[in-house]
Amino acid sequence: MANAFVVRSLDEIRFWARIMKEHALFLSLGFTYNEQKLIDEAKAFIVVFERIEEQLNGYTVDTDPRQIEAFNVHVYQAVANIWAYKRKVLGLILRCEIRANNYALLVDHTSREAAYFANRLKELNEGKLQPLPEAIIKENVFFLRIMADHAKFIGHLLDPSERKLVDQARDFSHDFDQLLFQAVDLDSMRPESETPALLDQFLDQNRVSVVSLRNFKKTARDLIEECRIKSNIHPLLADHVFREAERFIEIIDIFEESLTSNIKESTAM
Repeated sequence: MANAFVVRSLDEIRFWARIMKEHALFLSLGFTYNEQKLIDEAKAFIVVFERIEEQLNGYTVDTDPRQIEAFNVHVYQAVANIWAYKRKVLGLILRCEIRANNYALLVDHTSREAAYFANRLKELNEGKLQPLPEAIIKENVFFLRIMADHAKFIGHLLDPSERKLVDQARDFSHDFDQLLFQAVDLDSMRPESETPALLDQFLDQNRVSVVSLRNFKKTARDLIEECRIKSNIHPLLADHVFREAERFIEIIDIFEESLTSNIKESTAM
């Protein structure tokens, strides 16, 4: 039987290492030609995470957990390094020391995802295979903000003449801002807010909205790939944000399954 720690570690690295590699690509494309040093640093991170993906292919669910633990440490260091790079770039942008086509919020967004990935690796090596049930609210706060950011980026990168799509993106931005504020309110009410009934409703509501946004992203991605709409959105970026919505739905499903199991156990006692 496969080791749960190994399975979960490989899954997290498979998803997030690709995300980190793509972040490096997007950042490199957003710099002006005279920021060659920053471009070279970004390209170096692409190589780092490509090598991690290659190493990942050498592991299976039957790999010795001690090897995976060491691999997690190795990946953690790479993620910590790209996080530091992203924060450095953010500082340069905010101090107007460089002029780039990377939004400050986009750079901050990518750094938050790097911090999340690093924390997951740390948790895995500490024996926390899944996000803890009591972390449901905090996990949703993180991902709801990511989804709200995505809607804003899409709205600002579509050509202004794509009025209907721009309006849809703005509507999603507003919807997820409201869901985020609601989640923050629920977080401030912890632990009293951690009742099965409240959490179940919280997850159901979020899932409906994330599925709707995921479908919008899929439509936009397909239209961009087929050159049927006007935008400054790289086709890979369109697919990138789609995959992150899919990931959020998977996490919500894990939490809902955990809640259901806990409710059944409580009822049986």
